[in-house]
Amino acid sequence: MNRRGPGTGPGTDAATGRALADGLMDGCATSVPPPGGAGPDVWLAFAEQIRSTGHGGRRFPVPAPPALRLCHPRGWVREAALAEPDAPVELVAVLTTDWAAPVRDRARALVERTLHARPESTLRAVTPLALRLGRRDRGGWILDLFEETLRRQAEAAAPSWWHLPGPSAGPAGPADAVLTGLLGSPDRRARQFAVRLALTGPGRADALACARRAAAEPDPATAALWTDAAMAAPGSGDDAVIDLLTGARIPAVRAAGVTALRRAGRAAEGAGHLADRSGFVRACARWLVAQDGGDAHAHYRWLVCDPAGPSPYAVTGLAECGRGEDTELLRGLVAHPAGPVRAAALAGLRRREAVVADSVLLALLDDPAPSVAREASLALLPAVRRLDPAYLAERLGVRGPLHVRRAAFRLLRARGGIHALRASVALIDDWHPRTRETARAAVRACAWHPAQFAGETDTAELAALLERSAKLFHDHDLGLRRNRLGVRR
Repeated sequence: MNRRGPGTGPGTDAATGRALADGLMDGCATSVPPPGGAGPDVWLAFAEQIRSTGHGGRRFPVPAPPALRLCHPRGWVREAALAEPDAPVELVAVLTTDWAAPVRDRARALVERTLHARPESTLRAVTPLALRLGRRDRGGWILDLFEETLRRQAEAAAPSWWHLPGPSAGPAGPADAVLTGLLGSPDRRARQFAVRLALTGPGRADALACARRAAAEPDPATAALWTDAAMAAPGSGDDAVIDLLTGARIPAVRAAGVTALRRAGRAAEGAGHLADRSGFVRACARWLVAQDGGDAHAHYRWLVCDPAGPSPYAVTGLAECGRGEDTELLRGLVAHPAGPVRAAALAGLRRREAVVADSVLLALLDDPAPSVAREASLALLPAVRRLDPAYLAERLGVRGPLHVRRAAFRLLRARGGIHALRASVALIDDWHPRTRETARAAVRACAWHPAQFAGETDTAELAALLERSAKLFHDHDLGLRRNRLGVRR
């Protein structure tokens, strides 16, 4: 479950805040528009952008809106702006950590008054920001204030809140609504904060509700809090609780559910999790099968030899068992029709350090499945000095499949010397951004000293490669490299 829309995140929020600040400074707006669901990073970036542009000598519009004055570089301007009736509470909260004591004290008094007059809306709007501010110098005050206020309201609310009702629960009181809103906040830190408050409050948590939230939570750290609470609560061994955990998206939550199967008398179900996509869950499933007196290795052999086709995770699990008798079976799976199975077999052979002929691995560099080409290139890394560099260089052509080009480039970089430099220079204008940046970084890191390539090439080729990549260097750096090669221009 993604709690953010596409194209959102801390970086995007910071860019939004800077754009709002620039628009206000340019006079394109007279007040800060309330961006829908503005996160704390929007307000922090907004305040920082105004302050930095003011320090840079940029003139403020006249008359300056309150939001600009609240972020002004001069302390007396910020202090006076706190008297404005429409000062955004988020920016006032930022000023509670101000270096100037008069500004800080006045902002704190204003936050306290606002919190007393409008507790629910203020807690909802400012709690995520208070968590960020709490990490700053002088930020402990606002964090303590909000935590204490929220805890006090929750303790005064109906006791039913502390049973952590799910989304389908009935109407909630004001404090319940605030905590429920924070539990569903798009801000990860706010959710963790709300979970800790809820779980440390009076009353006992409900195992089923905690398991439901753990299964739906996208953040691993927050999900771990719900999972631990579910496992510690009465009723943690109920089938519904365990089924929710074993079906969760986050591996650590599924692993907790798989481990709990033994306590619930359902250890026989461990075999059904041996082919989980997470190695952590597979390890827990192998332990569970062993505790039940079973043989996980035999189960894996059966799964891999299934006529319907093995799961790639079953192949990986078989390799994780580490038995030499499986090497030939894994070799046979290298020719399997399914690309993920071929890749898993190659990875398993590499894990076991089993020998695979160079000719087989080189042929797999051209495999249509990107995961297979990647695994083949990783398996060839120890033998890179034996490979024909011309064979690899042929696969760098811009018309070739991207995954083949990247696999060949990985091997040429590992070989080093002139072959790595030729490949890097050839790809400095590649259409693929990551490949292009990797090639450019390798070219810039090269010392361009003839002694580095002694016996591999001559100065003339090095000079030609340097000229082809001259645009990557400043004039001074380019001149230094030309001098090393004895090239005059």
